[in-house]
Amino acid sequence: MKWTGLNELREMYLSFFESKGHLRLPSFSLIPKDDNSLLLINSGMAPMKKYFTGEVTPPRKRVTTCQKCIRTGDIENVGITDRHGTFFEMLGNFSFGDYFKHEAIAWAWEFCTKVLELPEDKLWVTIYIDDDEAYDIWTKEVGVDPSHIVRLGKEDNFWEHGSGPCGPCSEIYFDRGEEHGCGKPTCGVGCDCDRYVEFWNVVFSQFNSDGKGNYPPMEHPNIDTGMGLERLACIMQGVDNLFLVDTVQNITKQVSKLTGVNYGDDEKKDISLRVITDHMRSAVFMIADGVMPSNEGRGYVLRRLLRRAARHGRLLGMHETFLYKIVDTVVHENQGAYPELAEKRDMITKLIRVEEESFARTIDQGLQLLNGYMDETVKSGKTVFPGEDAFRLSDTYGFPIDLTKEIVAERGLTVDEEEFGRLMREQRERARAARKNAGADAWAGESNVLDGVPETEFLGYETLEAEAKVLAIVRDGVRVESATAGDEVLLVLDRTPFYGESGGQVGDTGSIESEDAVLEVTNTTKNQAKNFLHHVAVQAGEIRVGDKVKAAVNADRRAAIMRNHTAAHLLQAALRRVLGTHVEQAGQLVNDKRVRFDFTHFSALTKEELKKVEELVNHEILSAVPVESREMPIEEARKLGAMALFGEKYGKVVRVVSAGDFSKEFCGGTHVSNTAQLGLFRIVSESSVAAGVRRIEAVTGTNVLALLDETTQMVEDAARELKLNNPAELVHRIGQLSAELKEKEREVESLNAKLAAMRVESLFSSAKDVKGVQLITARFSGVEPAALRVMCDKVLERSQNCVAVIAGVNGEKINIAACAGKDAQAKGAHAGKIVRSVAAVAGGSGGGRPDSAMAGAKDVSKLDDALSAAEKIVADMLK
Repeated sequence: MKWTGLNELREMYLSFFESKGHLRLPSFSLIPKDDNSLLLINSGMAPMKKYFTGEVTPPRKRVTTCQKCIRTGDIENVGITDRHGTFFEMLGNFSFGDYFKHEAIAWAWEFCTKVLELPEDKLWVTIYIDDDEAYDIWTKEVGVDPSHIVRLGKEDNFWEHGSGPCGPCSEIYFDRGEEHGCGKPTCGVGCDCDRYVEFWNVVFSQFNSDGKGNYPPMEHPNIDTGMGLERLACIMQGVDNLFLVDTVQNITKQVSKLTGVNYGDDEKKDISLRVITDHMRSAVFMIADGVMPSNEGRGYVLRRLLRRAARHGRLLGMHETFLYKIVDTVVHENQGAYPELAEKRDMITKLIRVEEESFARTIDQGLQLLNGYMDETVKSGKTVFPGEDAFRLSDTYGFPIDLTKEIVAERGLTVDEEEFGRLMREQRERARAARKNAGADAWAGESNVLDGVPETEFLGYETLEAEAKVLAIVRDGVRVESATAGDEVLLVLDRTPFYGESGGQVGDTGSIESEDAVLEVTNTTKNQAKNFLHHVAVQAGEIRVGDKVKAAVNADRRAAIMRNHTAAHLLQAALRRVLGTHVEQAGQLVNDKRVRFDFTHFSALTKEELKKVEELVNHEILSAVPVESREMPIEEARKLGAMALFGEKYGKVVRVVSAGDFSKEFCGGTHVSNTAQLGLFRIVSESSVAAGVRRIEAVTGTNVLALLDETTQMVEDAARELKLNNPAELVHRIGQLSAELKEKEREVESLNAKLAAMRVESLFSSAKDVKGVQLITARFSGVEPAALRVMCDKVLERSQNCVAVIAGVNGEKINIAACAGKDAQAKGAHAGKIVRSVAAVAGGSGGGRPDSAMAGAKDVSKLDDALSAAEKIVADMLK
């Protein structure tokens, strides 16, 4: 047994099983494909469930992988213990109805003892209590000492997860030595102490559970092996925990360097170092696979990890952004096995920086409020933190409930989650009631109603018209044999020129005609079985299953869609040239009106950047570049530099759409044959969609002309309103009006100053003496904040031994201004603190400098009480 690095161990394992006839597959994405039961991939076998069930044919009956995994069930323990982590890699070798126990057991032992050279006397084996077959293989065929085999019950050595494939399992343990044990006479395999470490688990999937206690044998048993790469590395490197494994330790060292905190000096700070290390590993891999921060689903998992890491940075004294500086180290340690990390490095770094900066704007305020709420809870003698306070922190200040729970637990408190949940549900109901129904189809085409219907042959790349045969008709989610005039149904044909909505491109519209019926196609979609679903309204006659029809796409609409789709490709290429290679597509919508393109970027585009992007796209259009589409092996496509959709999983053969050397992308959509067909390209708007995601909307072809017509009409309308005969005079006239408006504003300011001076004279007549300082309070109706500030300035011109609190009421809106002269300040007066306390009485807030401050308030009925409270507030403040 010799020290072996984590990356070397991964390669040794995969190469070993390749030598045993296994197909090495790359790690699947962390985002599950066609599996709504999982938020993120959490085991090596999870992406291959359909191979085990037989729903999908595997590429080979023997497969080996090293799978990226995320588990957040024990996130509260990450950092506190040495072993818990949210990101890990799972080594696996799988048999889909091929080899079984004899080979799986023999190869496991061979790899452990011959390849890794683990000492046999340190290895222990567990089997299911009734699995005599496995016992005989281990002892009689492999030669393991029977004294090193332990039989365990169903809870430990029988793998089952609801109904479906299941079976006994056999695990291999490593004995780390007595020094790691608990010292009990009963200490052995299965003990809770740290002496015996389980690192290899072979599941013999030989039964098919019906979920009711019945276990009929499977016709073709499977093998599912799982082994944690980091756990194996701990054994091979002789370290106690995953944070001391070479690649992980190097990340921790970078965290220590950035924070100035050495690992091992302080156990409490070590917890924070471990949290940051683990969460950054997870975040980098998640973003590389296409997860974007959000407030729901897997995006929330990512956001939670980043915010938890940022909060532990605060505990280490880091009040500036720093997490993004760890990305390079994570990438460097893992890019050999996962080259996509290096490809996405810029984008990952910028996204984490933007998310961290966004959270930094709320975390300090949230922590301050949370600490205040906790103090109130503790002072009242309660141990339950109010759910109302937790909801307010989450709803108003964006402070995650998980972070609130974690922090209050450090003070010995628990959150009233029932009350928090009730308030969250009420909020969702309010939001739901406020939203309009988006009109989603009641039946999305993913039920089993079309089982047995062959996939549709798509002809739309070559033609817009075709003869076809009706294979199925669906009305209200039910298969029917016919439909008549007035019916709205889904029609499935054996072949079609209609493009089914996918990849951001909308579905085609047009017409379908038979000898006896005329149908209008209002939309086209696809289901997972690749049946094209023609959404049709039967306008006349009767359409029947088996009828021969003529399908014709709306050619003008399709041409406009193709122009915009090709424009989306040119736009992405131009953005990457102008902004940088971190730009990745994050979503798009291509229809006949415009292209809406979402992309990863972290600030609004400047006017100059937008202009440059437009110029690059139009240059390609005017250069009349041929647009070519062809299918090729995915590795060949990557070598050509073709862009893949961010986070998308592709098959072995992909379709690549190229516009010369300017743009090459994986794409299944429809496109023009030459860029010149776009006519012109014009950006309509640029905006923010989410943190780190921007959106550009643009038009091409005749839609550019429509935009120009609309703009021209607006200019003519504006000129008419200003009574100008020539629209060319518009800019000059606007300049004149702007100058006139500024002059009027100066007149208003002058009048406000005169009015304020008059009012101030009367205010001093009612001033009160508070500990030797003059206090003025007053309220006015219809007075704007600017006028209140002028009045305060006039007060201070008159006296420096004065404090004034003046309120202005406009409808339900209240503004309060406060000022304190130098002499009053010397005695302890502070305008910012005064106005904050006064405003609070009327349900408001605010603050400012010692000499001048502003606040807003909400409750007009309590404004008089607030102004009356000023006297005591000032008195308590004065020396």
